[in-house]
Amino acid sequence: MEKGADCFLPDRAASWEGGTALNRASATGTGPQTHRQPEMPTFPEKRYSILEFGAVGDGATMNTEAVNRAIETCSSEGGGTVVIPPGIWLTGPIRLQSGVNLHAQQGALVLFSRNFDDYPLIPTSYEGIRTVRCMSNLYGENLTDVAITGEGIFDGSGDAWRPVKRMKMTEHQWKALTSSGGVTDPTGRMWWPTEKAMQGASTAKRLLAEGERRTEAFEEARDFLRPALLQLDRCTRVLLDGPTFQNSPSWCLHPWLCEHVTVRNVHVKNPWYSQNGDGLDLDSCRYVDVSDSRFDVGDDAICIKSGKDADGRELGVPCQDIVIRGCVVYHGHGGFVIGSEMSGGVRNVSISDCLFIGTDSGLRFKSARGRGGVVEKIRIRNIRMTGIPKAAITFSMFYGHGGADRPAAEEVSAKTPAFRDFQIEHIRCIGAHRAIELKGLPEMPVENIRFEHIDIKATKGISLENARDVRFADVSVTPMEGPLFSLQACSDIRIERTKRPAAGQLYMEAGGAETSGIEIRGIAGEAYEVNGARETDASQIRIYPEEARESHDD
Repeated sequence: MEKGADCFLPDRAASWEGGTALNRASATGTGPQTHRQPEMPTFPEKRYSILEFGAVGDGATMNTEAVNRAIETCSSEGGGTVVIPPGIWLTGPIRLQSGVNLHAQQGALVLFSRNFDDYPLIPTSYEGIRTVRCMSNLYGENLTDVAITGEGIFDGSGDAWRPVKRMKMTEHQWKALTSSGGVTDPTGRMWWPTEKAMQGASTAKRLLAEGERRTEAFEEARDFLRPALLQLDRCTRVLLDGPTFQNSPSWCLHPWLCEHVTVRNVHVKNPWYSQNGDGLDLDSCRYVDVSDSRFDVGDDAICIKSGKDADGRELGVPCQDIVIRGCVVYHGHGGFVIGSEMSGGVRNVSISDCLFIGTDSGLRFKSARGRGGVVEKIRIRNIRMTGIPKAAITFSMFYGHGGADRPAAEEVSAKTPAFRDFQIEHIRCIGAHRAIELKGLPEMPVENIRFEHIDIKATKGISLENARDVRFADVSVTPMEGPLFSLQACSDIRIERTKRPAAGQLYMEAGGAETSGIEIRGIAGEAYEVNGARETDASQIRIYPEEARESHDD
């Protein structure tokens, strides 16, 4: 057994049905999903004010002990509500407890300490790997019935922790940042708040590679081990309702191995340039409902995860039975995202009635060779987007590996990820660089994807590579340049009821000996079938296989 491995073993994983059994033999289909509603936490009527425990809301008095004593007392006496009244409450990490509703009233600002030494090192999970990090600003483990409610604000003082990339700053901002203290790396492209934070990156990487898991071994990397603003490990019946969570040191909201989670009416806010400034990361959780919330962040906004590579496959707990509805996302690398850490699998997820305004990508699904895991049974409906600088909808199986151009197939193994069985319908986007892109692996194409009632105005059209069994129906995409469809190494593609392109515009360009079974119907009453080395005589459609061509008209 590796050093300290026992402290990383999650209590709940073994009891979850379907964890390690998730594999490529599991059934797929396009039928309706059933979602179990999350159970809500319950609390006694008793109330405890942090004022009763000596807290002072002057923005200068350290209230760590007072707030945590109020929570501990409430829990030990059977539970209830701990009230944070209006004021500025400076504090270190807050330890949540079972049976406690932490209620921050309107006008309350909970401001977390900028002193790194206030945050003890603990074993936890981050970016899909079991590791050691500084305790989160709001932290709880193995809890039942826990909530954070009210209209107050929780500020993680993340600007004290986060590195900043020069490319994300104006020259004036960069000069102001570097003159405030801290250090820049030898390339001059990254600012760090301390020398220890900069050096800690390589230290932590080395320790993990050596199999080290003792918390004390990571002390020298403490400045680098940024906490999440909220981390809940292995908790049941969780409610987040009403507060603003902002300025997180790394990820903002991170439930891991939790079940029966309700997130509603929250505002998640990070600077657009915040490094690893994700909004909500649901990680190997089940029975989750997210609704009526606002996200404006520096990385992925609403993200589904389930562990990374060998760690994620060993844990084997999928993220499943998730409902997301009625949310708005402003800045973010992706509005709704699955991956790239999805090695335990993701299934039975529904997102509907959301608005994305200026996110880098809209619907973003990503993985890479080495991950393993299956993502399936995903239903997406009624999504509106505007001002998307990248792709409105993107599937990429080469995340983090640069622009690999049509790599050779590899042998399928437990390390091969799979994305399949997506139903995406009633999508409208005004302004994107690319309408839709699907890029699967040669050995594991993205498959069984359905697009219906899609209306996207974009610079470029629809691109498919290593995809099979894909259906488009009632799709209106108006690219400003290039063909409407670009296909490479695709099979069993059916396109129904699409717009005829403008005069002189190419409808489809397809290539590769693997490309076969393309059926196009409903372009002003015309119908074509293209298989293998055949080329239609329609001037708007060109097929470029890697072998001799012959004309075919159905």
